[in-house]
Amino acid sequence: MFEKMQRAFWKALTPDLVAEESKAVVQPVSGLPANVVDALGGVDNLKSQQPVALTRVRVALRDVARMDRQALSVAGVPGVMMLDDGVVHLITGLQP
Repeated sequence: MFEKMQRAFWKALTPDLVAEESKAVVQPVSGLPANVVDALGGVDNLKSQQPVALTRVRVALRDVARMDRQALSVAGVPGVMMLDDGVVHLITGLQP
């Protein structure tokens, strides 16, 4: 019983780390400001985006080379973490 509760808790906190759940593709621009989308290479460069935590957004890009880190910084994204296969985590911080 405790194990099921613990697993449900971790699924709620980190939905993209649980292998048995299918990942839903979210509309590319929902929740992202236009200047952030532009810095990521435009709407056509986004495959999907998903909030991972209160301070992070996971974005899958078609072409990582089109992303402009300096423009992301100017847009208010304090940190960018590059992962494999065109996945980028935008460290957004707690935004009011």
